[in-house]
Amino acid sequence: MQRFALLGAAGYIAPRHMRAIKETGNQLVSACDINDSVGVIDSLSPHSEFFTEFERFYDHAWSLKRQPGKALDYVSVCSPNHLHHAHINAGLRLGCDVICEKPLVPSLHLLDDLAHTEQQTGRRLWNILQLRHHPSIIDLKARVQGGAAHKHEVDLTYVTSRGKWYMESWKGDPRKSFGVATNIGVHFYDMLHFIFGKLQRNVVHFTDLSKAAGYLEYEHARVRWFLSIDANDLPDAVRGSKPTWRSITVDGQQIEFSEGFTDLHTVSYQKVLAGQGYGIEDARHCVETVEVIRSATPVTARDGEGHRLLNGLLG
Repeated sequence: MQRFALLGAAGYIAPRHMRAIKETGNQLVSACDINDSVGVIDSLSPHSEFFTEFERFYDHAWSLKRQPGKALDYVSVCSPNHLHHAHINAGLRLGCDVICEKPLVPSLHLLDDLAHTEQQTGRRLWNILQLRHHPSIIDLKARVQGGAAHKHEVDLTYVTSRGKWYMESWKGDPRKSFGVATNIGVHFYDMLHFIFGKLQRNVVHFTDLSKAAGYLEYEHARVRWFLSIDANDLPDAVRGSKPTWRSITVDGQQIEFSEGFTDLHTVSYQKVLAGQGYGIEDARHCVETVEVIRSATPVTARDGEGHRLLNGLLG
């Protein structure tokens, strides 16, 4: 039984990590968050310690290291994006392996810094790249690899509507979330790389606080992408009944991957615990992709490269 700590325990994604820890037969020893709305712990790990101050958590973790058989083995990081770098470094320096939500960090410079800490401490950093475990994505990758070599025509649309609270939270602050393309899009960029190979071209057509659109060209695909947190961008068929719409078409064929997300964190934990998880170098591509997107100046889409929803954004 491995001993875990969880940073960012009050966040949206934290319960999936708590369940993954429990479902893999391990123990959540302690959790930390500046917010105390963490009642879900009662049903998943009622005996874990809880801290609202990181300094007290860190002191507790160091005290456990001095007790035989009590030291933490893993630190799971679900905190706001801008804290990942500091919290990952802290976990590695505590002598733990670290499992972190994406994006690991906003830049390749910080990613290289984490690689240096890995070397210093001898511990590993693992990234949750759960779409690589989705059955529909695995099947699509096999079809692409097994088919004739050519560039597939791909349209990616992801609308996950958020209320007014979003802009008042850290997620609406680009200094903390690094913007909508990074916050809600990074795992899709990883998915595209996983399926279609090396990225060759990265162009942004539109970006603001609530949505972004652009074009990505991979070894085996030409991808028009659109991401949004605006409910007005939901298709008429689901507006008012579903808050989220995920769509990916490949050569005009719809790939169904709207379902099957809930247990992917447990699968990710199983792989990490078996030493088969995704590390720093696996995450490098998507970190670089979102870093370029954030710094890019939007340009007019070339023929055939603009997403079908782009015209509505540009008026």
